[in-house]
Amino acid sequence: MLTHCLRVPHVSTGDMLRAGIREGAGVGTEVAATMHSGALVNDQLVNRMVEDRLSQPDAAKGFVLDGYPRTLAQAGHLCGWLDGRGIRELVIYLVVDYNIIIGRLTGRRQCPQCGTLYNLAFHPPQEDGLCDLDGEALVVRDDDSEAVIRERLEAYERQTRPVLEFYLTAGRRVVEVVAGNDPPDAVFQKIRRAMETDDRTQDRG
Repeated sequence: MLTHCLRVPHVSTGDMLRAGIREGAGVGTEVAATMHSGALVNDQLVNRMVEDRLSQPDAAKGFVLDGYPRTLAQAGHLCGWLDGRGIRELVIYLVVDYNIIIGRLTGRRQCPQCGTLYNLAFHPPQEDGLCDLDGEALVVRDDDSEAVIRERLEAYERQTRPVLEFYLTAGRRVVEVVAGNDPPDAVFQKIRRAMETDDRTQDRG
């Protein structure tokens, strides 16, 4: 939704890694096992994938990064890459209670054929258990089990929360959006208002 509004590509490292696993594009069984366990994939591999993707023509006028950076090493690498190209980033920090996160992700379903995502609470399929687009039976991704989600949240506390502190102490642009249990449309409107407020602040500065 945000990428459609901004007319820029949505760059998801999770999607790229899953696609690489399916296609055998240099992403092997070790990476697949790492993702399924809830752990984070090697920084160098992820950094290289992101650089390659952001170097494509459709990202020349901007992009939205999803799931990256997740470690201090990735954040430092990204800042250097952006600074070297004169690109000023804006970090959107979504504040959500962990119990809400677990509830949302365990309710997520995906079409194995076209990749369309559904959520039993916010965006259920028209026919229970089947994709609206191609009628395929929906599946629960391996990394959406509660045990894996809790491991991902623990990994976040260890490795990703320090990234937020890094951006704040480095004086980078960070806006906080309290998502709570709001549906996606409401969260989108909050993000848009936060971005507009930040733009006005930058203009006055």
